[in-house]
Amino acid sequence: MPQLTVAVVGAGIAGLAFAAALRRAGVACDLYERTGRLAEVGAGVQLAPNATRLLRRLGLRDSLRDFAVTPRAIEMRRWDDGALLHRTPLGDDCDRRFGAPYYTVHRADLHSALLSLVPPGQVHLGARCVSVTQDADRARLHLSDGTTVTADLVVGADGIRSVVREEIADDEPRHSGQTIYRGLVPADRVPRALAEPGVRLWFGPDQHCVCYPVSAGRQVSFGATVTAAGRGEESWSARGDTAELAAAYKGWHDDVVALIDAADTVGRWALYDRDPVARLSAGRVAVIGDAAHPMLPFQAQGANQAIEDAVVLAACLARARPDRPGAALRRYEQARLPRTARIQQQSRANARTFHLADGEAQRERDATDRTAPGLDRHAWLFGYDAEQAVTTSWSPSWN
Repeated sequence: MPQLTVAVVGAGIAGLAFAAALRRAGVACDLYERTGRLAEVGAGVQLAPNATRLLRRLGLRDSLRDFAVTPRAIEMRRWDDGALLHRTPLGDDCDRRFGAPYYTVHRADLHSALLSLVPPGQVHLGARCVSVTQDADRARLHLSDGTTVTADLVVGADGIRSVVREEIADDEPRHSGQTIYRGLVPADRVPRALAEPGVRLWFGPDQHCVCYPVSAGRQVSFGATVTAAGRGEESWSARGDTAELAAAYKGWHDDVVALIDAADTVGRWALYDRDPVARLSAGRVAVIGDAAHPMLPFQAQGANQAIEDAVVLAACLARARPDRPGAALRRYEQARLPRTARIQQQSRANARTFHLADGEAQRERDATDRTAPGLDRHAWLFGYDAEQAVTTSWSPSWN
């Protein structure tokens, strides 16, 4: 029987993780990336156990140790006096509980590690997808230079403005009303941020700030939200104004002010997501990562869910016949849609609860946080084994 042929649009974290998972399953693919060179931008990424266990299986156990930081806890604090609202233990406690660590990493380091798992000849640069078409037998990728790529299956890993998604859903990104500034600061400029390696969040009226160490502790990554003046752009390369950011956080806790003041440059992103959809595929076309379920960063799960998607879809396709990929795609949807929709909705809810104005609702939130059960409340998220969930429930009738 001929092998399934797969064309992947996008060579970011989702696309590379998918290619690596397919390769482990013995299925080849080609990736088509619009940029002329691979240089993942951005700042920090939090990798929870639900993703790190999968990355280890893909072959990144040792390389993750080289550049990742293992935070000891997630701390939530008040915006003005820094009072501790809640502390979730991580470190060894998290590893023992869920069988995999919680890491903080630089996005570029993660991207580079995933790229090392993919043969160079499979990644085609400067290949911008402008449309996708299909019939009963094949799917076709149409590139801006006039080239047409034909495959058994096209998978979109092309982000929130996905061209591939247009073949599946008729919708538009939704602006959250928030903008986020992200930056990287040399660790020696903010020694208090590394007194105990951890993820720290400060909640305040209409905005919040988060920081954590990356790059084996050499840098501190931070993200600081503000209310958006307009719809803005979600570009990963837009520059922000450090003076405007500092003004927005005037009066916040000294640690937040020091963190922002230490940044030479910041990036600026308008925050968008999309509503959960009823399907992640149509015919011979499917989507993963932000192309499938773009979510706000307030659950720190965007990259994690992209990695889950990649491994699950690869596991389904490894069992698919080239002439019948539809059954595998339906199984992928069944496995992923309930979980990703829940996380999308929780991320939206956190956009409200993180940014409550001082008052009764804020005091109720803080009181609830102080009595929250630590790692127990994350068990549904961190303890989930996406690959095992789909492989142990596989039915021969899906082939």
